[in-house]
Amino acid sequence: MSGSETEDWECPLCMEELDIDDRGFFPCECGYQICRFCHNRLSEDYGGRCPACRRLYSEQTPRWNPISPAQVAKIKNEKRTKERERREIESNSRRHLANVRVVQKNLVYVIGLPSNLATEDILRSHDYFGQFGRISKIVINRRQNGSSSHHPTVGVYVTFAVRDDATRAINAVDGSMLESRVLRATFGTTKYCSYYLRNIPCQNPGCMYLHEPGEEADSFTKEDLAANRANLREGRNGPFDHDDDSMSEDEVRSPQPCHAGRAAQGSRPHSTMPAASSQVA
Repeated sequence: MSGSETEDWECPLCMEELDIDDRGFFPCECGYQICRFCHNRLSEDYGGRCPACRRLYSEQTPRWNPISPAQVAKIKNEKRTKERERREIESNSRRHLANVRVVQKNLVYVIGLPSNLATEDILRSHDYFGQFGRISKIVINRRQNGSSSHHPTVGVYVTFAVRDDATRAINAVDGSMLESRVLRATFGTTKYCSYYLRNIPCQNPGCMYLHEPGEEADSFTKEDLAANRANLREGRNGPFDHDDDSMSEDEVRSPQPCHAGRAAQGSRPHSTMPAASSQVA
């Protein structure tokens, strides 16, 4: 046991904190205190002698010092305080992650897609993204408008069930032509769940945000992504910040591009599908 009330009460053998009952338990007359679990192990497996004075426990009667209700309340309050402080420390250590976006290798973001093709049925079809593999989710970002009013385009987030399918889609689509428009495609990104940042269990079973640390090599700040916006639109692959707060789930998505592939021109490509380069939020 610790010698100060302000320190943790720990068993000197197993180093576990003494629970309320163990704090009043003294198995040896010399006053050397250990938890009941260690006392039982010593008694059953290691000759039953006190580690301090080497006297046999069997020749002594354990002493119990009762814990008063006031002491019990104090101990419980101290535990709650320590737990709160621990959570605050963990929460503060995650706070910087609010500005971090992590590349999702199964998420593809495409820009330059003609708005007349921007329906989920069309995009899921085998003529388009469906040819690359099973699609878990499609989100159309109609706020992304990189062309004139005569040739409006949209951005699309496509989540594949398999990562390799997303890579194939990017390689086939990025830099290809569709209805005289150049499509750009890259991996998308997502952000950390707000509950995770506050060290609180997430209440949404279907939450698509991150609940564990992402790979450092796949992590970018929003400033990093924003700095690459021009590069992506000019055809130089790199993290790209879209910063679209109106989108849900795959809200912050964007970047880290694959090497561009080439798709055949035409409004309904066959072996490849039209995709566009992604932006990050």
